[in-house]
Amino acid sequence: MVDPKAPSLSSHSKTDRRQFLKQSGAVTAAVLATSTMPAHAGTNTSLPALPSNPRTQAAMPTRNLGKTGYKVGIFSLGGQAALEKGDNFDVAVPIIERALDLGVNYIDTSSIYGGPPRWSEQYVGQVMKHRRNEAFLATKTKERTRDASMQMIEKSLQLLNTDHIDLWQLHDIGTQTDVDQIFAKGGAMEALLEMKEQKVVRNLGITGHYRPDSLIDCIHRYPFDCILMALNAADTHHYSFNDALLPLAVEKEMGIIGMKVPARGRLLASWTPPPLEQQKHMWEGMVIADRSGPLKMREAMYYTLSRPVSTVIIGCDTIAQLEENVQLARDFTPLSDSQQTHLATISEPVSKPSLFFRFYDRA
Repeated sequence: MVDPKAPSLSSHSKTDRRQFLKQSGAVTAAVLATSTMPAHAGTNTSLPALPSNPRTQAAMPTRNLGKTGYKVGIFSLGGQAALEKGDNFDVAVPIIERALDLGVNYIDTSSIYGGPPRWSEQYVGQVMKHRRNEAFLATKTKERTRDASMQMIEKSLQLLNTDHIDLWQLHDIGTQTDVDQIFAKGGAMEALLEMKEQKVVRNLGITGHYRPDSLIDCIHRYPFDCILMALNAADTHHYSFNDALLPLAVEKEMGIIGMKVPARGRLLASWTPPPLEQQKHMWEGMVIADRSGPLKMREAMYYTLSRPVSTVIIGCDTIAQLEENVQLARDFTPLSDSQQTHLATISEPVSKPSLFFRFYDRA
């Protein structure tokens, strides 16, 4: 067990790591094409101990995050909802603080959440200034080239107020074009491998919600530590991730993080569809929703947690939502196969709106 009182890295160490990052250029030719960046003068030899939130064990069940060596609470905080709204410090930062107080020990964010200002990373970074050793911190690069991804990680470290990332992920892999670009010479995979070799990132991962085939291809190409995948009760009805992708991730002993659990509310009976004109201007509006869903939040969360996942990430707009989700995690008992099948069946009438992210044009 990691000592929760272990000191965080000094600011001097953080400065050294960031300076080192700017000078980086380790050769990754053993796995991919040789980097074009010049060799650096020194090497970081170790990462700090894994984070440890002392409240987690008593707060909720934990599971192995694959082979990472980390025990993650089954509910984790997503970096969207209130955490991606602009200039929302007064709402977002207290949600993050409260999440850690309640025992959450995994926080997900991304370089694109909150648009160019990267609001989500900013809010998380405000808390990481003084609580970095309590949270397993995951962020992402949407860029497909090495050089652009290196710029992304440098800015992520700055905004998150840290000198290392526990999980750096390739964001939103949806098509074969994405895969080919990432693994090409000069592709983003070179940046991920360099940062892992140089102890700037601890683990590497992939994320996706569009179609399973490209993610399956990535897993066959490289032994990623984790996968963040869309997995909710409507999944089996369209381009299912349950069929082949999830079993493969289990076989490879990956850390599996479930997302899109309530489908931005579209699976929930408590959700009211926005007016048609408003939906047309929303990201989710590629599939128009004309009715509420059939599920309670408990059913939506328990469906995904009853699959072989390590944790689920859910964005929260209020502290009350956060507290409800933590309580649901605390009370969790797995659903039977027949219960899961029932929830999938009753979700079919709203399955397209609940899987809106699988229907937008990726051409």
